[in-house]
Amino acid sequence: MTPLEFLYFLGYSLKKRHVLKNRRCLPYPVISIGNLTTGGTGKTPAVIAVAEEAARRGYCPIILTRGYKGRAKGPCLVSAGSGRLLSVSDAGDEAALMAERMPGVAIVKSADRYAGGMFAIDKIEMGGRPPLFILDDGFQHWRLARDIDIALVDGINPFGNRKLIPLGILRGPLGELKDADIIVVTKTRNEALASELKAINPGAPLYFSEYRTAGLRSSEGRHEDLSYMEGKKVFAFCGIANPESFRNTLQQSGAVILGLKSFRDHHAYSQQDMDVIIDEADRIRAEALVTTGKDMVKIRALSLLPSNLYVLEIGVSIDAAFYDDIFGRLK
Repeated sequence: MTPLEFLYFLGYSLKKRHVLKNRRCLPYPVISIGNLTTGGTGKTPAVIAVAEEAARRGYCPIILTRGYKGRAKGPCLVSAGSGRLLSVSDAGDEAALMAERMPGVAIVKSADRYAGGMFAIDKIEMGGRPPLFILDDGFQHWRLARDIDIALVDGINPFGNRKLIPLGILRGPLGELKDADIIVVTKTRNEALASELKAINPGAPLYFSEYRTAGLRSSEGRHEDLSYMEGKKVFAFCGIANPESFRNTLQQSGAVILGLKSFRDHHAYSQQDMDVIIDEADRIRAEALVTTGKDMVKIRALSLLPSNLYVLEIGVSIDAAFYDDIFGRLK
């Protein structure tokens, strides 16, 4: 461990010890979904998948999120279960995306997830269903107790250079994965990684998940089957943590990717950004522009959008036993 990593680890350890002494409990079950690294491991699709399954099993799922980069302060409703209530800039792009993808699921934005949970109990109509809190990006949110801790690990780039912040992407040492009740390897079936994770935490069941594409949706709301992309010349763009993962998923549709323009994660698009993207797509004679749902929630507010702009709609496919494992623990 380098001196910089040691300083980070010292601060990390002191903060964790202090926060755990003051941990608070909500009066209903909490499932945490998070990871050990910075960047995208597929948390948002996993949160959506678990929330949708909870609703199918008769629960009233309530997502607690910090709403990263959202301007709204204090506990606030992104959705009360009937669609998005806040603007993208107030909610944050990921919270806004979840609200649009799950109009029947309540979402509360709050930096303090305990306060957000108590706010939800007071404000949300449960309809006689038992509440179930889903803590978005919660692996390091120690101040809120959880009944099930799910850690996601990227199967393509699990730990980067295996160094702690600021020299690497690890938020904490690999041994922190011992705290997980369930581990999910995302994006690909990496058996070598699975063996390493089982050695770190032999008591946690391990499952695999992969992205699945549900189709395309145009900027005008028109739905197209994935076959629409077969052989089509495409210019792709995104502002997510792992743009190569988006490229790989898009390639699986059969599209011919002429170029990929990537922005910083959570990038706030301007009309000038969009004009540059359109000009580049025209220059290389792309037949379609494709982006992610997380990007589209921000782009939709712009005044001029091309008719050949599409969102690649992505979900996750997780081992079926994963859901039985989760909800079996809550009985």
